Amino acid sequence: MTLQTLLTQHFEDHLAVTERTLQTLLEPLEQAIHCCHQAVTQKSRLLACGNGGSAADAQHFVAEMVGRFERERQPLAAVSLSTDTSILTAVGNDYGFDHVFSRQVAALGQPGDVLLGISTSGNSANVLKAIEVAHQQNMRVIALTGRDGGQIGQYLTPNDVHLCVPHPRTMRIQEMHILLLHLICEGVDTLILGERA
Repeated sequence: MTLQTLLTQHFEDHLAVTERTLQTLLEPLEQAIHCCHQAVTQKSRLLACGNGGSAADAQHFVAEMVGRFERERQPLAAVSLSTDTSILTAVGNDYGFDHVFSRQVAALGQPGDVLLGISTSGNSANVLKAIEVAHQQNMRVIALTGRDGGQIGQYLTPNDVHLCVPHPRTMRIQEMHILLLHLICEGVDTLILGERA
């Protein structure tokens, strides 16, 4: 296989999973947009978490909310739970890494807030524990997963939103996750600012 053949196959795979994601996730994506819009317009907050590349996606999403996406608007209340190294290392050391997000949700989360948990496998123990605490705090959850949704998919309630990318490969799931997060940003901005002129 030549390098160009390999690269072409990746583009084709990306287009195929994009099409499948469109077919399966359009309705829950719209629900996620309304969920985030309701929270940020009622003075509640979005709390986002994930590990590795998913931590970067959570941080990216929060930056779009607090800063701006593509149009000028007021900053929207969002917090990334994977960026405070003192909290992460203190909780990880004292309680274990499985609790690094759930302790923050317990401290910061309020009814009306939304937890956005990202896990490509759906099996990240610390994200799952954060979801458990979010439910205890009467928060809604938006879970971004892949494959079959894993343990997280099984734990969600009908009040939550599940964006499960229908693909087994991590890189494809991550590509769709950032697209979905960008579309949430675009959708929230459209509900706040109206359609583009």
